[in-house]
Amino acid sequence: MTHWSHHLIVTPILLPMMTAALLLFIDERNRTAKALVSLASVVLLLANAVILFAVESGPNSFDNVYLLGNWAAPFGIVLVIDGLSAMMLLLTAILGLAALTFSLAKWHAVGAHFHSLFQLLLVGVNGALLTGDLFNLFVFFEVMLAASYGLLLHGTGTLRVKAGLHYIAVNLVAALFFLIGVSLVYGTAGTLNMADLALRMPDMEPDRLILMEAGAAVLGVAFLIKVGMWPLCFWLPTAYSAASAPVAGMFAILSKVGIYVILRLTMLLFGEGPSAGFGAEILLIGGMATLIFGTIGVLASQALGRLAGYSVLVSSGTLLMVLGINDGVVSSGALLYLVSSTLTISAFFMLIELVERGQDAGANVLAVTMEAYGDGEEADIEDGGGTPMPGTMAILGICFAGCGILLSGLPPLSGFIAKFAMLSAMMGTGSIGTTPDAAVWALIVLVILSGLAALISMTRAGIRTFWGSIEGAVPRVLVVELVPIMLLLSLTLALTIQAGPAMSYMDTTIRNLAKPALYVDAVRNAFVVDPPNAAGAANSGGAP
Repeated sequence: MTHWSHHLIVTPILLPMMTAALLLFIDERNRTAKALVSLASVVLLLANAVILFAVESGPNSFDNVYLLGNWAAPFGIVLVIDGLSAMMLLLTAILGLAALTFSLAKWHAVGAHFHSLFQLLLVGVNGALLTGDLFNLFVFFEVMLAASYGLLLHGTGTLRVKAGLHYIAVNLVAALFFLIGVSLVYGTAGTLNMADLALRMPDMEPDRLILMEAGAAVLGVAFLIKVGMWPLCFWLPTAYSAASAPVAGMFAILSKVGIYVILRLTMLLFGEGPSAGFGAEILLIGGMATLIFGTIGVLASQALGRLAGYSVLVSSGTLLMVLGINDGVVSSGALLYLVSSTLTISAFFMLIELVERGQDAGANVLAVTMEAYGDGEEADIEDGGGTPMPGTMAILGICFAGCGILLSGLPPLSGFIAKFAMLSAMMGTGSIGTTPDAAVWALIVLVILSGLAALISMTRAGIRTFWGSIEGAVPRVLVVELVPIMLLLSLTLALTIQAGPAMSYMDTTIRNLAKPALYVDAVRNAFVVDPPNAAGAANSGGAP
C-alpha cells in the first residue's frame, strides 16, 4: 500500500517525537505557547488513532505493515498495526488528551519541560505498541521509562522524590533484565524480528529451544516488573500515589503496555508448537498472588492515592490470571476489562486531587495517612485560581460514585459487563484448557472478593470524604479539571451502551491473535516500495 494513509501507521511515533523537539525551542517562560502546541499535537494524535482504529475494525486486520527505511523484514525495522495495537493506541491517545488537559490548570507550570517529557512518554508507549521486533521494543521501553522518570519527579515534595528514586532504581533493574533477555534470544535464534522468531522456533533443536525459553523468561521478568506482578510490585502503589494527578492518570496505561507485550509474545511465540503454553502456570499463580495482594492493599488503604495504586495491582492481577488461563472466550472479556479499568483508574487518580482539596488536614491525621505514608512536607502549589461552582461537590460525588461502581464491578456499567463476560466464560466451561476445576473456581472467588473489597473501601472513603468533613469546605475546581474526568467516565458509559459491538471487536481481536500465521504472513509479504526513478526507468526500458 503506497497511499498516503499508509503513513498514518508511523505517525503515532513521529508526531509526538517532533513535537517534543519543537517544544525545546520554545522558551520555558512562554508556557501558553508550549501548552497550545502540545495540546494540538495530542488532538492530532487522537484523530490519527481514531482513523487507525476505524480501519482495523474492518474485515482486513493484518494488511498494515510499515517498513521503516524500506527494508524488507527481517533485516529492516517493521511496524505492525492490528486490532489489538489499534485499540491500545486509541486508549493511549484518549488518556493523553485527558491528562494533558487536566495538567493545564496548574501542573504543567510547576516544573521545567513538562510538555516535552509528556510527548516523549507518548513516543515510547506508541512505539512499544507498534514495533515488530524485540530490539526496538527495548528502545521504546527505555524512551517510555526515561520520560516517566522526569514526569514522576515533576513537582515538589520529599515523598515524591523518595518514590521517584525508588521507581528509577527498580525500572533500571527491569531494563537490565530486558537487555539480557534480548541478548539471549538473539544469540539463540539469530533474529529479533517477532514474525521471524515465530517461524524459527518450531524447527529449533531441543537444547537451543531451552536457551530460547530461558531468554523469554528473563524478558518476562522485565515485563512483569512493569505490570506489577507480586512480589515485584511493592514499588508501584507508592510511586503512583506520589505522582502528580495528571501524571498518575497517564501512568495508568504503563502497566497495560506490559500486559500488551506479554499477550502479544505469548500468542505469537508460545501459542503453538513445542513451547505452547510456556509460562502459563507462572502467569496464573502470579496473577492470583497479585490479585490477593492488591485486594488486601485496597482494604487496608486509608489514603485515596494508595487506594488507586492498589487498584492498579488488582487490575494487573486479574489480567495476568486470564493470560495464564489462555482461553479465548475469557480473554475477550479481559480486553474489555483492560479498557474499562484503565479509563476508570486514570479518571480516579485525577479525581482524587479535586476531592482532597476540600479536606482539612485533621481528616488526614485521623486517617493515619501522614504517619504511614509521608511527612506532609510537600510544598504548597498554587491551585490555579477558580471559584467554588454551584453543585461542585455534587458533581465530584457523582464522579466518585461512578469510579466506585466501575472499580467494584457493580451493574450496570462496563466494569460489571467485563467481569460478567469473564466469569460466565469460566463457569460455562468448568475446566478451561489444562486448568483444574478447583483453580477455576478459586479465580472466580478471587475476582468477586476483589470487587467486594473495592466496594467496601470506596464506600468508606466516600463517607469520610463527602460526609465526614469537619468544615465542609468546597474545593475550588476549574472546568479544565472536571471535563477530562467526566470524559473518561462518559467513555465507560459508552462502553456499557455499546457492549455488544465492543465485545464483538474483542472477540475478533483475540481470534486473530490466536492465529500467528496471520501476523507472520503479513510481515513476510510486506512489499518494498520502488523509488520513483526506478519505476520510471522500468517504464522506459532502462533508458536514461
